Amino acid sequence: MDQRISFITLAVRDLDTTREFYCAGLGWVPELDVPGEVLMIKAGQHLVLSLWNVDEFEAEVGPIVRGPGVVPVTLAHNVHERDEVDAVLSRAAQAGATVHPAESRAWGGYTGYFADPDGFRWEIAWNPGEIGSLVLPDVGGPR
Repeated sequence: MDQRISFITLAVRDLDTTREFYCAGLGWVPELDVPGEVLMIKAGQHLVLSLWNVDEFEAEVGPIVRGPGVVPVTLAHNVHERDEVDAVLSRAAQAGATVHPAESRAWGGYTGYFADPDGFRWEIAWNPGEIGSLVLPDVGGPR
């Protein structure tokens, strides 16, 4: 098996609210939009974020475990410059996200989080280390 991820699929309660948040709020452009079913957004060179209506998701994948707390997964969006972290968090807040402000981290980076309408946490990170440059597109390239 090749070492890569092709799709990240998130089950969402209200696809219309999700579409409003990601497309109108964050400015992302869908590659596929099937109302009431699924919204797919190109999120990298060979990566698609699939936002799937929870009922459709459960019909194919199986029942979702529910309960209090935070979903035990985060998605990350790394940026080239430290000040971009606050700019992205601000845009997410304007789109209706719950934001946890950025902080300087012990490992030398600067990160904060926002939660989308279903509570999925996005880390917005400036990582000045080697692993940080591994995940960033070239400046001026596709983002």
